[in-house]
Amino acid sequence: ILSDPTKPYINGKLIYSFLFALSFRPFHVEPRNIVGDDAQEQVSSEAAALSSRVHYYGRLTASSDRLLVPPDHVIPSPEDIYVYSPLGTAFKVQGGDSTAKNPSIVTIFAIWNTMMGTSILSMPWGIKQAGFTLGIIIIVLMGLLTLYCCYRVLKSTKSIPHVDTSDWEFPDVCKYYFGGFGKWSSLVFSLVSLIGAMVVYWVLMSNFLFNTGKFIYNYVHNVSTSDAFGTNGTDRVICPYPNLDPDGDSSTLQYYVKENSTGQVFDLWWSKTNTIPFYLIVLLLPLLNFRSASFFARFTFLGTLSVVYLIFLVTYKAIRLGFHLDFHWFDSSTFFVPEFRSLFPQLSGVLTLAFFIHNCIITLMKNNKHQENNVRDLSLAYLLVGLTYLYVGVLIFAAFPSPPLSKECIEPNFLDNFPSSDVLVFVARACLLFQMTSVYPLLGYLVRVQLMGQLFGDHYPGFLHVFILNILVVGAGVLMARFYPNIGSIIRYSGALCGLALVFVLPSLIHLTSLNRRGELRWPSAVFHGFLVLLGVANLFGQFFM
Repeated sequence: ILSDPTKPYINGKLIYSFLFALSFRPFHVEPRNIVGDDAQEQVSSEAAALSSRVHYYGRLTASSDRLLVPPDHVIPSPEDIYVYSPLGTAFKVQGGDSTAKNPSIVTIFAIWNTMMGTSILSMPWGIKQAGFTLGIIIIVLMGLLTLYCCYRVLKSTKSIPHVDTSDWEFPDVCKYYFGGFGKWSSLVFSLVSLIGAMVVYWVLMSNFLFNTGKFIYNYVHNVSTSDAFGTNGTDRVICPYPNLDPDGDSSTLQYYVKENSTGQVFDLWWSKTNTIPFYLIVLLLPLLNFRSASFFARFTFLGTLSVVYLIFLVTYKAIRLGFHLDFHWFDSSTFFVPEFRSLFPQLSGVLTLAFFIHNCIITLMKNNKHQENNVRDLSLAYLLVGLTYLYVGVLIFAAFPSPPLSKECIEPNFLDNFPSSDVLVFVARACLLFQMTSVYPLLGYLVRVQLMGQLFGDHYPGFLHVFILNILVVGAGVLMARFYPNIGSIIRYSGALCGLALVFVLPSLIHLTSLNRRGELRWPSAVFHGFLVLLGVANLFGQFFM
């Protein structure tokens, strides 16, 4: 028997296809044509009766009239559904759910792979800003807080009574509790996180393309680079801004001016801030205008490979350089920073985005094979992410050669502390460049789907609409790469802003509102979740005042 359970998988959601439903007719398969694990398997009398009833409804009206379609109680149960072959055989469907379910290990690494982004490059810088000891403490605490808030998002759909929330996402939950304001606020802050990521990508792609091109040029022309201040030896570490002010970024622009003032033709046309950000427009702007991003989705596995290679690179460099630590709890020295610094909100802002997966966790967990293990798998995924951030951040900070270099020299992108002539770092930059080039159109597609879908009800309302949106997004990336190429600051500002709503405020308010409606709200829960809201506000204001 074949009812029509056709549910095409589009944009992460299962929807019924009305057109497909019209094209199939129920039929009965003779027992001798059943193919399965048991050669003697027969069609049950109940299944044959169901087939007769479905045939009856099918003959009552034409296929174009949906008035007399078979009702739900007539449709066969999943164990009695077979897929018909034109060769005259039918294969039994194993399980009634048409979506592919993943085991726990796949779900855990899917969450890990989704969270592992550009923030991993800023972890050593974040630890430097907070201090070594305080930085480790903040990573652990922020991991626990964001895990709890993510847990509240995951459970938010379960707290809504008498409503089928099986296909709901977090914006739908926000709309249920707070109306249009909740829906649009979640949408706006979700767009902030996506556009912030695209801006960071543009800055990093400019950086990686510049260093990759410089490596190739120096190799072809046999040019030796020794002008940057740094250590000697095979595993050279450099300090691009030796006069760096820890409380500001004014020396950044001085370095770029100095770098491009050599007068050489190559340096004139191959500049990290003056030319490269504009070259990327030619490559990436046309890709953003594609109707579908399915082609680029094939390269998402490169993200996992890039992170694995980064972990190998960090391990290798740490072994070669050794550890250089000297504990000064509150006072700075020439080569070391205090263990506790007042700039710690900069790390918490970075971590808010680094641990951010709250806007898509419901979708990811829907595909978990064992739904009863969702909380455990989410916790293990966060543990894996936190350990990865700690591993990279702690090893790079500890292995940074101080003396002769000061820990203040650690860059927001730790790869900038290695010269462009370093072969292993060149491979890392080239891989990350290719990976980000393929992921950037996917991020642009998500921005377009969310914004255009809400404004016009269509993901692609027209070429002009899409082109104007892409110009604005690309323009933001070019401006930041040209005038403020500090990915650490970009990540912390966008992370603190979107995290205020999607990590701290909305999950806490939804939980408190749900408890209040059920009459189960108690003062300990109100105090704790109120503290989370205040923490999100303080995290945002700390980016501007500390």
